[in-house]
Amino acid sequence: MSRAQPGSTPSVRSASSPPARAGCSICLGMPTVSAENSLRNGPVRRVVVFGGGTAGWMCAAALSRLVEHAGVSITLIESDEIGTVGVGEATIPSLRLFNHLLGLDEDEFVRQTQGTFKLGIEFVDWHRLGSRYLHPFGAPGMDVQGIPFHQLWLKLRQMGEPGLGALDDNVLCAVAAREHRFVRPTAAPDSVLATLGYAFHFDAGLYARHLRRYSEARGVRRIEGRLSEVTLDAETGFIRALKLQGERLVEGDLFIDCSGFSGLLIGRALGVPFEDWSASLPCDRAVAVPCERTGPLLPYTRATADSAGWRWRIPLQHRTGNGHVYCSDFISDDEATARLMSQLDGAPLAEPRLLRFKAGRRQRFWQKNCVAIGLSAGFLEPLESTSIHLIQVGVAKLLSMFPDLGFDPLEIDLYNEGIAQHYDSVRDFLVLHYHATERDDSPFWRHCRERRISDSLLRRIELFRAKGRLTSVAEDLFKEHNWLAVLLGQGVQPRGHDPLVDSLPVDYLRRYVHHSRDVVARTAQLMPSHDDFIQRNCRAP
Repeated sequence: MSRAQPGSTPSVRSASSPPARAGCSICLGMPTVSAENSLRNGPVRRVVVFGGGTAGWMCAAALSRLVEHAGVSITLIESDEIGTVGVGEATIPSLRLFNHLLGLDEDEFVRQTQGTFKLGIEFVDWHRLGSRYLHPFGAPGMDVQGIPFHQLWLKLRQMGEPGLGALDDNVLCAVAAREHRFVRPTAAPDSVLATLGYAFHFDAGLYARHLRRYSEARGVRRIEGRLSEVTLDAETGFIRALKLQGERLVEGDLFIDCSGFSGLLIGRALGVPFEDWSASLPCDRAVAVPCERTGPLLPYTRATADSAGWRWRIPLQHRTGNGHVYCSDFISDDEATARLMSQLDGAPLAEPRLLRFKAGRRQRFWQKNCVAIGLSAGFLEPLESTSIHLIQVGVAKLLSMFPDLGFDPLEIDLYNEGIAQHYDSVRDFLVLHYHATERDDSPFWRHCRERRISDSLLRRIELFRAKGRLTSVAEDLFKEHNWLAVLLGQGVQPRGHDPLVDSLPVDYLRRYVHHSRDVVARTAQLMPSHDDFIQRNCRAP
């Protein structure tokens, strides 16, 4: 996660503003840059990434190819005095594409980050107390004549088909996860192994360190320092320079704000408001602690609902990451910490760390010559492991619309619209977990059930409840099979099915669905255990 930049609040000064009064600790005089010169046509040559951690070094690594191929200098500013936010990280499959584009060797990446593989997320006690389901990184079965596989399964279930089993018995990711098995997928399209999707668990600090080595080897310059002042152009409002403590000045053309929750550039310097989503996602705090690893390495993240929030469990090779996300209106910090510590699998390896946050996002992510990426852009609780993906989306979209010194407002608007759609879609997906529940055993869960949800989420739920239909758009991170797993897991049951299924003979449906389940079961049995795969291929020192 992003590296925050706390400490003394930096000053914001116009380049042509008068000197500070006596007693003011910051005073920087720079010549005024005219609007005509600041908006000249020409290439961006100096990119400044403000803040390290996962967000900063992902930006630097992705941009580092510009150093060699486009003559762009990349400077990253961070301070070793400032710690990172997380103690571990769970991801979704899109990170594989990011690492591949960087040319990272996957086994070496897993070794360097004490990583493990992730086939999905197990949700415990979310539908009701005692319930358990998996959101796997793969779709069930193969479609028939354009009819989604789950529609075949729905009809058989509604007929009361004996021995049908659960839908995720037809998902290789789900069956392999239950049996603690893992192997990389095959490229053969007719093999069930091609349906296997996976992501990673890793130590976020070690990942940032791995990306730092990668970036510096490709020409990225790192500067140690803490911010004291942001200098804005008097006429355009663009950021011209960052002044660090000790009077060091870092000038740039494009600034990327990875300063964490504080959003020192996008928020404090440029005044972009934060859109508060607490009404939809009320959890506002988390306490995190690592503990000793015990038992086998599970190839999935576990999210267990609690009385005023939920707890995460992330298995790494050298330890297990744990946390409790909760709403402070319903439980105190001490109670939440005690609850977490009482549920650890092994002995704690550090003191618990308390994090305060507010769910939401910036109204604009790109303002003038500053782009916010990571926690400075927004925060959605890590229920579906989306934090790193949203960093990745921001970086990828910036590269696809990399500006010149004209900073075209139309391109900036398009960037902001696209990133906003990603955040909004993820918000709806997270809210679904809280809204679609039968739990009423605590004030927190009653509050969650009674909250109003967005019209877009309501439409998705009602569409599925009627005939099991699903829909997605290009900007959706979570596709139809993701919504399917969580809707069914949270107890949203369709009343009917796609009428086209009735055109298929019932005997054919039976044979097809049962065969699909048998193939998945046999394939999972042939896979090595997750522990064995890591031991053979990517065990950390």
